[in-house]
Amino acid sequence: MFPQSGQVPIIDVIIPVYNESEALPRVLAQLPKNLLRNIIVCNNGSTDNSAELARACGALVVDEPAKGYGNACLAGMAYLEKQGILEQPDVVVFLDGDYSDYPEELPNVVAPILNDGQDLVIGSRLKGGLEPGAMTVPQRFGNWLAPLLIRLFFNYRFSDLGPFRAIRWQALQAMQMKDRNYGWTVEMQVKAAILGLKCTEVPVRYRKRGGGKSKVSGTIKGSVLAGWKIIGTIFRLYRWKPQPGV
Repeated sequence: MFPQSGQVPIIDVIIPVYNESEALPRVLAQLPKNLLRNIIVCNNGSTDNSAELARACGALVVDEPAKGYGNACLAGMAYLEKQGILEQPDVVVFLDGDYSDYPEELPNVVAPILNDGQDLVIGSRLKGGLEPGAMTVPQRFGNWLAPLLIRLFFNYRFSDLGPFRAIRWQALQAMQMKDRNYGWTVEMQVKAAILGLKCTEVPVRYRKRGGGKSKVSGTIKGSVLAGWKIIGTIFRLYRWKPQPGV
């Protein structure tokens, strides 16, 4: 159920963060706060002052010490679920805290949901423009292979697994998200296909991170493990069905 005509939709943002003190303040400063209710920074066991900076910038901070990109996102969802049905959002936006995304593009990412009845919107870096060096060769390969497999297995077309995305809250809950690490983004897209959701992409720009060190592409091992996780998630979810009553 989406707000009736004339009602302002509630949009919340979830930002998973691990040691992003250099970049996070810039992300928070450039989000269009007039469109948002909550900006939830999910502090994934940072050893720097990311959490303190987030609070100083007006964000809500949810602590999740168990490492993992998916763990951080799940913690943000759990926070929203505890607010009660009437306080839950209509739309949730995910983006990273490393300033690789352009936060000011958020209105473009949510527009297909608000105006066109879409359920899931992926910000496509391939359609919007990549800064040279923003993605490594292994990242580019995995980002090409995963959408290809989704198209072959599920007949859904995506060009990217970009982290900047928006989704209807009810659709997100229906996905019963489980992945605790770097299979999070592809799990969402695979389950969207299985559930038959309305999905689209909008062009977004993507640049080199705004400080700190990548937790994935910073090492060959990290890139390989993340790629393996993403591909494995697609095969694991091939016959997934939502559990009733969950």
